Amino acid sequence: MSFLNRILTILRRSENALLVSALALLMLLPMAEALCRLFGVGISGAQPMIQHITLVIAMVGGAIAARESRLLSLSTLTAFLKERAKVWSNLFSGALAVMITFILAVASWQFVVEYERPMADILAYSIPKWWIQLVMPLGFGLITIRLWWRSGKNWLMRLASLLLSLLLLWIFYKPFCDPAHLFWPFLILILAATALGAPLYVTLGGAAVMLFWCEGSTVDALPVDQYALVTTPPLPPLPLFTLAGYFLAEGGASKRLIRVFTALVGSIRGGTVIMTFLVCAFFTTFTGASGVTILALGGLLLPVLLASGYSEKNSLGIITSAGALGLLFPPSLPLILYAIIAGNVTIQQMFLGGLIPGTIMLTIMAGVGVLQGPKTTKKERPPFVLKEAWAALWDAKWELAIPVIAVGALFSGSFTPVEAASLTALYAFFIETVIYRDLKFFKTEPEKKNLPQTMGECGLLIGGILLILGLALGFTNYLVFAQIPTLAVEWVSAHISSPWVFLLCLNLALFAIGCLMDVYSAIVVIVPLITPLGLAFGIHPIHLGIIFLANLEAGFLTPPVGMNLFLSSYRFGKPMVQIMKAVIPMLLATVFTVLLITYVPWLTTWLPSLFNK
Repeated sequence: MSFLNRILTILRRSENALLVSALALLMLLPMAEALCRLFGVGISGAQPMIQHITLVIAMVGGAIAARESRLLSLSTLTAFLKERAKVWSNLFSGALAVMITFILAVASWQFVVEYERPMADILAYSIPKWWIQLVMPLGFGLITIRLWWRSGKNWLMRLASLLLSLLLLWIFYKPFCDPAHLFWPFLILILAATALGAPLYVTLGGAAVMLFWCEGSTVDALPVDQYALVTTPPLPPLPLFTLAGYFLAEGGASKRLIRVFTALVGSIRGGTVIMTFLVCAFFTTFTGASGVTILALGGLLLPVLLASGYSEKNSLGIITSAGALGLLFPPSLPLILYAIIAGNVTIQQMFLGGLIPGTIMLTIMAGVGVLQGPKTTKKERPPFVLKEAWAALWDAKWELAIPVIAVGALFSGSFTPVEAASLTALYAFFIETVIYRDLKFFKTEPEKKNLPQTMGECGLLIGGILLILGLALGFTNYLVFAQIPTLAVEWVSAHISSPWVFLLCLNLALFAIGCLMDVYSAIVVIVPLITPLGLAFGIHPIHLGIIFLANLEAGFLTPPVGMNLFLSSYRFGKPMVQIMKAVIPMLLATVFTVLLITYVPWLTTWLPSLFNK
């Protein structure tokens, strides 16, 4: 092994170990603090440590995602390009991504070394805060190098990518004219790079960089905003609930839950479809990523649907659309994030507000799936066997208790949101590693991930999401500074007088946004814009939030760029056009449900109102 390969191997193992250790500490520390509180003591500096552990997870996870070419992107246009065109598009998008990420690395270094270091703030136990903050410039630096390396397949292409990046950086730092004149050319380049596969954080961070630059301001505000969001106290539940979902997905929970729902509803017409929607909603709720559900469960569910007499087309449509369900059920990560960004609702209110709309959406989509199935007679369907149903329920009892534990802890008043998330993650860890023993500490089967690999996969996803969120906040804050939300309220109020017309226009706008943006960046960028509009028209904040997320669920399925369409095409090896045709009935059902949720507000507000009394 060469010296360079040894260094890279050490770096790789160190990154993996740091990410897994950070996730483990994040899982243990809040629960330890809750237990200490029972005895009237506390853990000194626990809260700031939890917040900064989340920062480490964000940056290290992002660096690993770049290493594995797993940074979240749209990658829409590249699916239709020929191989030679893909090479050149990768070079262009990579060069622009390198330029933006390098600027972010420099800005992060200035933020930490020039501003935070002189303040000499202590995190806990005599550890200077800026030591942990250094993970930001180091993370962006690693991402920069890795994006450059992957921008070309050989040294000649990498050299071309480097020269293009240097040219763009030279224009940025030494503009040949007023930067304001270069805004639109740079913005067009950023949008083109996004369409050609550049990571989404580059789109949002790049747009923010250009906006500050064109106004003659420094970009120092971007790492400040990213740091503020990632270390905000309500954010740690997001990686913890995701971790719980990954423990379940990589354990044997999917097989046990399939057995439960098959035993309970398999004897009725369309029972396998109902089972599919219930299982997928369960996993999407905890992982926060419909893609994980499709990739993890698709191989299990497709043979079951085919064996039940469903056509391949309908089976693909059902699985693809089922993966989009779950965003409205607690403890869904988008519900948590919406509450954090909106600021006028609590996490608990969003959890309650999503229960009835989520149930209605699941019921309607399952009903459409049942109608798509074969009209078999009761004799041809497996009979209901009480003994088997009881045995299945008993076998999966520990996993079926998870939603009760998660929601019960959150609403009990005895746990903070992060402590409730910690309890859920620890419980999922315990049952999958100790009780069921499906998730091993060390790899024993080639096709299965062990515990460190599972935690690494979770951290990779979280890192990619938090990169987007942090930089999207910088873009959003610029919009707020420029009074864009105020101007939007004034314009809409001048042209629309009816709240019902406003809601229809909002649905149309959100539907388009859901097609083009991932759920997390959409929340950070769009929510600050629509929140004042909703207040101006008297829309209940909880109702507005559920409308927003329901529209994004529809966006997952919308051709030609719906995220679930690409994931399903990749998972099953089917052409995109085939997947698009398969989901049309489910997409129509989703749109109908969104309109129902929109124009019947009490479906959303009734449950929260009961608990506010």
